[in-house]
Amino acid sequence: MKNYMIISALLICTFVSQLCSAQDSMQASQVLDTIYANDTKNVALFFPEPIRQGITGAENFVFTYNREKEQYFGLLQAKPGKESNLLIVNKDGSVFSYIIGYKEKLSKLNYFIPISSSIGNEKPKVKDSIPVETTEKSVDYGTYYYEKFCRYLLDRKQRIGRIKKQNEGIVLSVENIVFDKSALYFVIQVENNSTLDYDLNFLNLSVETRQKGKKKSLQRLYQEPLFKYNLPTKIVENETVRFVYVMPKFSLSNDRRAILELNEKDGERNIELKISHRYINNPN
Repeated sequence: MKNYMIISALLICTFVSQLCSAQDSMQASQVLDTIYANDTKNVALFFPEPIRQGITGAENFVFTYNREKEQYFGLLQAKPGKESNLLIVNKDGSVFSYIIGYKEKLSKLNYFIPISSSIGNEKPKVKDSIPVETTEKSVDYGTYYYEKFCRYLLDRKQRIGRIKKQNEGIVLSVENIVFDKSALYFVIQVENNSTLDYDLNFLNLSVETRQKGKKKSLQRLYQEPLFKYNLPTKIVENETVRFVYVMPKFSLSNDRRAILELNEKDGERNIELKISHRYINNPN
């Protein structure tokens, strides 16, 4: 019985001793490594990435590395004095930190630093961070160019001819037709000389074909604009508005013409303006 108790006590003591030793080892691993140097030898430190920056905390320590051409190693020297610290930043942002001290006799002259020794990164990646959504939209250079050229045409006030028609105080006219970069720009003006506001339902441009023969007939083909600039929804009394329709380039034969159709919402002041093929085929 006594022998059993003695053996049990020895086992417990051994376990406690091993546990204390493991705890000491864990605490020691958390302590920064100390690198010793002196003023007669170079201590070389080799890093997994080129050194971008190296800083010592006291003047009695000097860490030199190539600042012009990135290299993987630096040299440490020391003069007698108090301990300090060395901070290294690699090209990839990895940070290394060490305690440095002076020792007259050195047991180690070369240190090969693994990436696992890094204490972190100068730009830490936060896993739980919320991605920021940008509200900036990509630039539509086609739309941007149309807007810019339409503003230019409205400021220019150039005329191609007298293309005008009116109905009950509403005057529809085409001031200019300009060709630029595979597109036709129709500069259009609407005057409201009446005493009632004009609510615009639609303004369409179509190509009308006159069929020859005993039974003459007309066929219209709607043209879809590429872009509309400054098109109003309402034209108040005694107001004049000017805007631009950008159409794909087209030409007309002698038996065709363009029709500009202005339609009033909940009203009957509608206008159909005929544009000869001569204006379409000879734009400004």
